[in-house]
Amino acid sequence: MHLSPLAQRLHNLITGTANDPTYWPEASQLSAGLGAAVRTVDGSLISAPYVVDEQRLAVAARELVGYLLDEHRRYEPFSVMAAAGLAGMDAEVSAQFAEKRGPIAVAEMEVVFGWDVELRALLAEAMAKAMRERPDHAAPLPAVIEWLGGRPGYLDFARTVLEAAEARVTAIHAGEIPYSAEKAFDDGEKRTIGRAVRLALLRDEPWLPELLDRLLRGIAVAPTQAKTLPSQGLLFEIARAVEEHPTPEAISALRAARQATRHAGVPKQLDRMFKRIEAALANRLEVAFRIPDGQVRQAVGEHTAVISTDGKVELSWWHGDKKLKTVPAAVRREHPEEVKRLRELAKQTAQQQATLSRALEAGCAGETAPPYRQLEGNPVTDRLIWEFEVSPGVWRSELGLTVPDVPVRLWHPARASLEEVRAWREVVQGKELRQPYKQAFREVYLLTPAEEETRDHSRRFSDHLLRYGQAKALLTDRGWTGMTLGHWDWSGGSAECTATKKLPGGLTVTWDFHLDEGSAERDNVGPVSICVSGGIRFLAGVSPVPLAEVPPLILSEALRDADLVVGVTSTGLDPNGHGDYWQSYSFGDLAESAQVRRDALSRLIGRTAIADRCAMTDRFLVVRGDLRTYKIHLGSANILMEPNDAYLCIVSARDRHAGLFLPFEEDGRLALILSKAFLLANDTAITDPSITRQIRA
Repeated sequence: MHLSPLAQRLHNLITGTANDPTYWPEASQLSAGLGAAVRTVDGSLISAPYVVDEQRLAVAARELVGYLLDEHRRYEPFSVMAAAGLAGMDAEVSAQFAEKRGPIAVAEMEVVFGWDVELRALLAEAMAKAMRERPDHAAPLPAVIEWLGGRPGYLDFARTVLEAAEARVTAIHAGEIPYSAEKAFDDGEKRTIGRAVRLALLRDEPWLPELLDRLLRGIAVAPTQAKTLPSQGLLFEIARAVEEHPTPEAISALRAARQATRHAGVPKQLDRMFKRIEAALANRLEVAFRIPDGQVRQAVGEHTAVISTDGKVELSWWHGDKKLKTVPAAVRREHPEEVKRLRELAKQTAQQQATLSRALEAGCAGETAPPYRQLEGNPVTDRLIWEFEVSPGVWRSELGLTVPDVPVRLWHPARASLEEVRAWREVVQGKELRQPYKQAFREVYLLTPAEEETRDHSRRFSDHLLRYGQAKALLTDRGWTGMTLGHWDWSGGSAECTATKKLPGGLTVTWDFHLDEGSAERDNVGPVSICVSGGIRFLAGVSPVPLAEVPPLILSEALRDADLVVGVTSTGLDPNGHGDYWQSYSFGDLAESAQVRRDALSRLIGRTAIADRCAMTDRFLVVRGDLRTYKIHLGSANILMEPNDAYLCIVSARDRHAGLFLPFEEDGRLALILSKAFLLANDTAITDPSITRQIRA
């Protein structure tokens, strides 16, 4: 079916594909009105007055309705509804929708049928734009969701439709509706529910948490013992909504659904989404700050359960003033459900604290300070260093939110002097303070002369051979996207990719990667094993930003991601490695993360029983044994033996530093170096023949 020119132009207007409708006078005043209305600036809709010549467009609109209702075309219903309003065909179109779509989707259409043509067309344009950009799960812009909340009847509808969805799931679990895997909701209903959830999350509606928790638990598990779900599609649609508008309660509800599901693949997918969701919570810290804190005390029979949140979350049991080692037998026997509930509460509290910690860390480089005061007294913030503006431009650092009634921000070592950084590291080490994230010992990445020379890109972390799968997982965990390499189409670009991450201040950081040719030959057509890192760039929109113009904290945090990925996934860490790259990485100059590790070890070693056998050089912890002297590299943890720098391969070392406080342990390297140092300081006691043969060779 081909549309007449006027019907085609009307279609282009309604679906947002018109270039400049104001130059089409024959399309009536509606064209000019819609043309102004559907444009977006920074994601916001622009309103405009309308003069609708319905009679002029009625014939074209009726033609367009028939075209859009063709079952072979994939459109959101709102385009048809806008055309139906012009054609005077609301009743006919409504009847057709009622026959072919689920009741939840039909209920949304009934709300929209109550709007005038211009409002329908605005919604149609917004949804068509979302469909073009993300055809797999069309989600409207946040500005459109906010706009929907102000339209007649839609906010009340959002609550009603979520209650209807929860009631349907409850009926499925009660056996009142026959269970069929993935058939609880049709595609239109999933999208409708997704819009309702987004609106409620955006507005932070108080009625949502309990309702969403019941709905998610219901769609995550079959009423039978099957491993299928009533609606995996809706579960992920809601997870995407939470990613766009996260709240602590919604995250907890998703975690409960993850725990409940029996499907093997769902937890893996949700785990990947949780990383992005928790990072997104940094942009809604005013919401994140209501995460519960303090101590929970609950009487259970003659005993008391205590959930403490100071440091590591712990559930303990008490009888009077005596702390018990395990759950009392009487409590297990008489109150099993209460024990289960308290364990779940402790687990949820730990997850919420971790979520808040990650949100605070993700927002520490932001330009605008969130309302941190809401967190006063929270055990998470009590273990962080804060800065207070005690006079204009003068900031003072303190542990905890202790200075009232002045502007406050999170302390960052990039803004501090070396003396202040050293002093805070002494405080953290001396108090054995377990910080929620690596703050006092955080790495700082300043612009180097080489980067001043290259101007718009950094090669500081280029040309590293990385384990691809591990590097991709780490980048994804830290909010990067686009890390995809493969052997399927080298000429088409599968041998190269660019990972990207959104940063504060409207900036984006990119990091290039490509396949390692030697490894690719060994991979054949299997999964990629090794990739090679390239340059790092910063963009504002699509325009390159000189490194010198990137705010120092933002630059430092982005390069810290790269250092972490290289420090964890480099093939130079392989104790059985070889080759030029392995030699260079295993024993070469230290990156910033290894320099911080050196500083921490310098403070730690003096408190150990092996202090008199250890010395620190620029790159190595030197350990004197009875048989030989050993040099443990502070970056790779690989070992050379004096006097000839023979390589000593130790695949793993038993934890020999139990009870020694480690101020941070992000990648396990600090503990590994200490374990090797304790082992080698007493080398005559080593019994492992694979090690002793090398030492005595």
